Amino acid sequence: MAALEETATRLAGLWVPDWAVAAAVAEGVAAAHLPVAVHDGRGIVAVSARARREGVRRGMRRRSAQGVCPELVLVAADEGRDIRAFEPLVQAVETVVAGVEIARPGIVLLPARGPSRYVGSEESLAELLVGRVAEETGAECQVGIADGVLAAVLAARDNQIVPRGAAAAFLAPRDLRDLQYVVTTREARAQTDALTDLLRRLGLRTLGAFAALAHRDVVARFGAAGVNAHRLAQGRDVRPPVVRRPEQDVIVRTELDPPAMRIDAAAFAARRLAEQLHERMLRRGVVCARLRVEARTETGQELIRTWRIDSALTATELTDRVRWQLEGWIGGRSGAGPSAPLVRLELAAEEVSPANVAQDGLWGQARRGEVQASRAALRIQGLLGAGGVLVPVAQGGRDPRDRVRLVAWGDEAVPLRPTGAPWPGRIPPPLPATVPADPFSVQVLDDAGQVVRMGERGQLTGHPAWVVGVPGTRGARSGGGAQGTGAAAAPSVRVEAWAGPWPVTERWWSDQPRRRAYLQVVLAEGPGVLVAVDTGSASAVDPGSGGVADSEADPASWWLEGIYD
Repeated sequence: MAALEETATRLAGLWVPDWAVAAAVAEGVAAAHLPVAVHDGRGIVAVSARARREGVRRGMRRRSAQGVCPELVLVAADEGRDIRAFEPLVQAVETVVAGVEIARPGIVLLPARGPSRYVGSEESLAELLVGRVAEETGAECQVGIADGVLAAVLAARDNQIVPRGAAAAFLAPRDLRDLQYVVTTREARAQTDALTDLLRRLGLRTLGAFAALAHRDVVARFGAAGVNAHRLAQGRDVRPPVVRRPEQDVIVRTELDPPAMRIDAAAFAARRLAEQLHERMLRRGVVCARLRVEARTETGQELIRTWRIDSALTATELTDRVRWQLEGWIGGRSGAGPSAPLVRLELAAEEVSPANVAQDGLWGQARRGEVQASRAALRIQGLLGAGGVLVPVAQGGRDPRDRVRLVAWGDEAVPLRPTGAPWPGRIPPPLPATVPADPFSVQVLDDAGQVVRMGERGQLTGHPAWVVGVPGTRGARSGGGAQGTGAAAAPSVRVEAWAGPWPVTERWWSDQPRRRAYLQVVLAEGPGVLVAVDTGSASAVDPGSGGVADSEADPASWWLEGIYD
């Protein structure tokens, strides 16, 4: 007997264009009448309608975008802000249809078959959703209806209804990169980008070309991530319907005593609960397709929200989802927030399935010390905030301070500037082992006790013989040259050898260029040091002053930038 043909779930997708910009406007970060763009440090990720009319596009560099639109307002990306501001819109959708799922901020998925029958047709359902959201939140949205998740999301972006059974034909001419619109986690986003890049290099550029591949070939060549993408490209669900009882949901709950009405108190309890849920799922070896967050107040009111998950969440991502959801409820951004303090919090991992595709690394699981260190960092973040624990990331730059970026624990550890760029004037290796958080002032003197200055062409006015003010040194036993400078109280150390200078001119094309020079100095006593001098604006050089820059910064002031071992 032939197998029953698999049918995808009929879904309605609701999409708010440029939601990251709308969230920034809703929280007062940017004005609605100005051209606004949201950037993540690497490029533009969202653009308002007015900025788009000026020529600003997603993927642009910030400088390119500002060149196209000088009055552009740049706003840093904030996923927490996007989720918090999205809560009122989701509650407006819930007044029309129950069982709403958030795919990501700006996109909502909901069942279409039952609601469309109730209101008369799918067209009536789409009109009702658009009108209700505009009436209650003032946001403009688009609704699309189709079979399967990917088709529903893309139909919403096109503001159209795809007939039943036509999802595959609707998706066929689409670019393969449209798969990114349905990913919800960082891990899934990275896998999808890598898969898309590989397929395009193999000559497969459309969803239809990828869907035409045989299933066995996709399994053998592209693994689990390729199989999921293949099902989406064919207009099917990632997880096909099953006729057996699924695994039991993983549920954790806690009673809040005393009741919590403040965000910090509720977020602290949510963090512990999220870690407990993540640990239970790891012990059972399962992943979930939905995360349900439920809170109950003293008056019996229940607040429930469901999130759609397309891959295994890390403990940090799970905690952030729950914390942001609570901020959306308690922070007053929702029209149906808690009427009384919260007394109970519950997290449920729904549609649980074995994590047979989420295997350990090649050398096994993380060691116990790594897990304990990660948990300790999370606890410190809970006490001090997201900026309380920072992780260094190597990136491109000229001086040691610019070549390291500090990111919050749990955020994407990606550099903002490429390390492979030439970077003219950068400090040659070896780099200092210690870089002070704030450079402090020192003086570089010649044998006559005169301050060494930097000329217009990058030459020194004298040979460095003494460095005054280096910490951890006792100073020279003889008077040296420091006494004539008024710095007798500071220790002066003899210079045994030095290298440089390395002049650097930054932002030479702007109205405020900056000129600096660096010296590597080996001291007779104490460690080697890296010192720098700021010679001021490149356009503010007085020809009659011997080439010394005339600016607000003292050209004779040197700073200690690093200490060598």
